[in-house]
Amino acid sequence: MREQEDSPPTPLGIYDRGQQDRITSIEVVALTLSVLWLGGAAVFFLVLVPGNAEGGVTSEGVVRFVGIMLAVFMPVAMIWVAAIAARTARVMREESNRLQTAIDAVRQSYVAGVQNRNAAEPSVSRKLDEIAAAQRKTESALAIFSSTRQPPPARAARPAAEAAPAAGDDQVALPLGTEAEDIAPPVDRADFIRALNFPDTVDDKEGFAALRRALKDRETARLIQAAQDILTLMSQDGIYMDDLRPDLARPEVWRRFAAGERGRAIAGLGGIRDRSSLALTNARMKRDAIYRDAAHHFLRRFDKMVTQFVETASDAEITELSDTRTARAFMLLGRVAGTFD
Repeated sequence: MREQEDSPPTPLGIYDRGQQDRITSIEVVALTLSVLWLGGAAVFFLVLVPGNAEGGVTSEGVVRFVGIMLAVFMPVAMIWVAAIAARTARVMREESNRLQTAIDAVRQSYVAGVQNRNAAEPSVSRKLDEIAAAQRKTESALAIFSSTRQPPPARAARPAAEAAPAAGDDQVALPLGTEAEDIAPPVDRADFIRALNFPDTVDDKEGFAALRRALKDRETARLIQAAQDILTLMSQDGIYMDDLRPDLARPEVWRRFAAGERGRAIAGLGGIRDRSSLALTNARMKRDAIYRDAAHHFLRRFDKMVTQFVETASDAEITELSDTRTARAFMLLGRVAGTFD
């Protein structure tokens, strides 16, 4: 039996299906058997058993003719059925071998790809280390956001004689327990608004300078700390204030809110319309107690700040304040918490 030559491999190592031979050994054998059978049948019926030479067609002659046809051609049909079955089996074996070759080629390609990825892991690890180092550098630059001001240790009361200023001393006497924050001048409103928006980048020197000046005020530092805490928690859900585009309320709406009005009159403060951020914040508020406490603490701090801020601020300053990142967080959380209902 002549074996079929293999076709050249494809780029993936999978062999293309070869062209089948038009005449194979199976057909040759079947044809030979058919010729031998027909020849033997012809010799038997035409020579050894001559037919009835008398004219006319009878029923017995018809039956005899049908029987002869079946005896002659039925074995030939069976021979070719067997030949077709044999050829089909051969084709199936070849297809199975070809499929196995393809599977082996795919497996080899996969193993080679895994090896290449393993070889590339050191470079990927270096990239990840560089990214982590850059992130740590950024966190160090932004560490001022989350720095807390620890109260100084309690000082023991000094004797009255020691606390009293010496005669002729021009130094102003301060009450016991007075700290520098208590006598520091109020923070400038421009620095205050700039601090509530936080620095844009690690290179924003003006933003960091304004933030440092604002943190010298105790109440402002507490508000900034509360804002930083809630913004960090929001970022865990992929909510960033720069992605929000709120509908800014008019300054008179903020003044009404500071005056204590609630309901439809100040509903414009809830200008956040982003459904995804609202849904994520609402779900987090319901299931996370720490998140909920941080949010309500921030809302109280911002509410107190607004009440004091609008007393002396101009409309332009109120509008600028409402567009800060801290104010956007207040709008989002206030709408979820029902502050503007």
